[in-house]
Parts: sequence; structure tokens; C-alpha cells
Amino acid sequence: MKKTLGSGLLAAILAIVLTLVLGTVGYVYFAGYPWIDAVYMAVFTATTVGYGELHAMSPTARIFNSIYILVSVGLLFLAIGLMTQRIVAAQFGNLFEKRRMKKMIDKLEKHYIICGFGRVGRGAAAELHSAGATVVVIDRSEDRVDWAIRLGYLGCLGDSTRDETLREVRIERASGLVAALATDADNLFAVISAKTLNPSIRVSARAAEEEAERKMRQVGADSVFAPYSAAGTRLAQSLLKPHVRQFLDFATTPLGMDVRIEQVEVAESSDLVGKSLSEAKIRGDMHVIVLAIRRSTGTMEFNPPAEALIRAKDYLIVMGEPEPLRRLEARVTGAAA
Repeated sequence: MKKTLGSGLLAAILAIVLTLVLGTVGYVYFAGYPWIDAVYMAVFTATTVGYGELHAMSPTARIFNSIYILVSVGLLFLAIGLMTQRIVAAQFGNLFEKRRMKKMIDKLEKHYIICGFGRVGRGAAAELHSAGATVVVIDRSEDRVDWAIRLGYLGCLGDSTRDETLREVRIERASGLVAALATDADNLFAVISAKTLNPSIRVSARAAEEEAERKMRQVGADSVFAPYSAAGTRLAQSLLKPHVRQFLDFATTPLGMDVRIEQVEVAESSDLVGKSLSEAKIRGDMHVIVLAIRRSTGTMEFNPPAEALIRAKDYLIVMGEPEPLRRLEARVTGAAA
């Protein structure tokens, strides 16, 4: 909208300037006016003030004057009309876009909210979007909200630390929230507000200071990411354990091979319930590796043995290529039954 309005205004200004320049040159050439008088004559003729001729004109000069009156007035009205049209279109277009966005947000369920669209927020939004999740971005900057909308996300201009803003994006029906604001204080407030309005929502937050990390966990953040600490750890591991670091990068980031780590919840209707890993033949038939099982009791079994039983409400932490993972998910969730 801003770009459209700016281009319309520039075109109108250029039309007006061009008209005045042509009029000034014409009055000098055809009527023999001094330059200052020619400029004055061109301005009040184009603006239809109509003071009359400053100096007597020849028939040729009057013919030019008549043509200039028609052309300059027409161009002036056209420029004003163009500017008015662009301004009205920008204002109403903005209003219609906000209404459309609000209607879409009002219908959302199980969506994810990104508080802050800086580098961390953009990375989280891209990861969620690539996984097929619906993403709503909240930011105080109108430019960042417009950026998010252009990238295919829903956007809301507002303060993520305020309850009314979170209610606008239907936090009570959301699945998760990422607090990626500029300061630890803002992220802490966002976590508190989110957990107060929707105690069951999963919240991930960014924290720069250790004290802020502790406080965020105390008020209910399910996971807290400390980018400076994490970056330092990764840098050290890349020196001390380069092959371990390479494997973790291979498993969690795209490095040429399309291998992913996913979590799938075992539904009660799944035919795998009650079977051991060896009986389920997940690795042999489906070509998927089971890295761990998170039991419904909250315990985590790493590198589970072949005789480990699969139970309803367990989560299987698995690694494999996308198509085998999709087949396993369909079977584990009971969709393939």
C-alpha cells in the first residue's frame, strides 16, 4: 500500500512540474515574457486563478495560451484525482486487509503464535510453517507485520505482553507460543500472559540471561532457549567432538540428505499398541530408527531395546526419511487402520 501510494504521489508531482515547465518555456518563447513573469503566468494559469495577461499577447501567443489552459487544467485535475484515488485506495485497502486478517484469525484453532518477528522469531515461524502449521505473528512494528504477511503468515500489529493482544490472536485455542521479543522482561511478561490465558498451551521462550531463564521456567515456560549459551556450547563441541556435532547438524538441519527427527504419539486405535519394537518391525519394514520412547508417565527411554513394548499415549522419537516417517505416523496414529 505504501509503495502504491508513493508511486501515485510521485507521478502526480511530476505531472504538475512538467506542466509548469512547459508553460514557462511557452510564455518565454511565444509571448516574449521575462522568465520570472513566465513562471508567474504559468502558475496562475494552471491553477485557474485567472488574473489576466501580464503583458499584451500576439495572436500566436494567445493560441498557445488557450492550448496551455486546456492542457494544464486537465493535467492538474488529473494529478489531483490520481492522488485522491491512491490515498482512498490505500486507506480502504488497509481497512479491508485488516478485516480479512481478523476474520481468518477468529476462525483459527491449534495454531502457533510468534511474539516478535526478529531473527529468532523468523526462524521459528519458518520452521513451523514448513511443518504445515498455521502461524500468527505479533509485532509492534508495522513493517515487520507486513513482512510476515508477505511471507504467507497471518499478522497482528500489537504488544505481545498485553492480554488483549493475545486474545485477538485467539490464544485460548492455540497449540503453542514462541516468545522471541527483544528483551528478557518482555519475554517473561509474554510467558506469564500466555500461561494465564491458556494454561495448557506449550510455550517456548528466548532468554539472554541465566536469571531470566530460571524465572521463565518458574512461571510456566515449557522450554527456554538461551542463544548465547547454546552458541557457545556448539562452538566448543565443534572443536572437541566434531563428528558428534556433525551428526547432530545432519539430524536437525538440511545438509543435503532429507533425514528428519520426528515425534509421533501412539493412539489407542493403533495396531502397534502392545507390540514390542521387534514385533512392530519399525526399522526392518519401515526403515525408520526409533531413538527413544517417551512414556505416558513422563519418563524417557533412550535407545530402547528390541523387547520394549509400545503403549498407547507413548511418544516415539524416530529418525528417517519423510515418506517412511509419514507411513509410520499413519500407522501409529491409527489413520492406516
